[in-house]
Amino acid sequence: MTKISVSMLASDSSKFGEEALRMQRAGVDFLHMDVMDGCFVPNISFGAGVIKAVHKVCDAPLDVHLMVNDPIRYAQDFAEAGASILTVHAECTPHLQRAVKFIQSLGVKAGVALNPATPLEELKWVMDDIDMILIMTVNPGFGGQKLIPATIEKTAQAAEMIRRSGRDIELEVDGGVAPATCAALREAGATMLVAGSALYGAPDAAEMLRILRGENK
Repeated sequence: MTKISVSMLASDSSKFGEEALRMQRAGVDFLHMDVMDGCFVPNISFGAGVIKAVHKVCDAPLDVHLMVNDPIRYAQDFAEAGASILTVHAECTPHLQRAVKFIQSLGVKAGVALNPATPLEELKWVMDDIDMILIMTVNPGFGGQKLIPATIEKTAQAAEMIRRSGRDIELEVDGGVAPATCAALREAGATMLVAGSALYGAPDAAEMLRILRGENK
């Protein structure tokens, strides 16, 4: 079954904990927490304190996406705040393998994210180490964007890389996930979809989850 990680960036920030609990009750698999520093991406979101607060009220595992420069500097704070998965951008560190191994040494899974124009070649030398690949299907920094069509083929190529590796690596996609795009992403090989506006804008979040997972055929 395709996993769904709900993007908390799309929630009502004045009711952050309540919104997280609502999505947990609807049946999401993960809460996707976009951490932005205003440098790597043109936006600022929230820090480890917010992650810790959500972790206190929710049992759903936290899928923490670090869109920050020098991610090693912050990894321990987010691990201690309750992250289950910490994902760093290949573009953000010259020592990607070191970052991955450091995150894993903190007792959490490590993912590597690639922006739409970043080649999959960046992953070649860390395939033996990573737990998850995150393909950005929009340019990061803001929610509500439309999926870039070329990233569907990129997702398929990433799925083939995983198959050839022989390892159990999660393949997550983030950006523009909606009823109109989810089937193509699943067919391309994505095992986890990050959805924000589609879920928070739906009158019935549980029904939207079934649609995104492909259960309403």
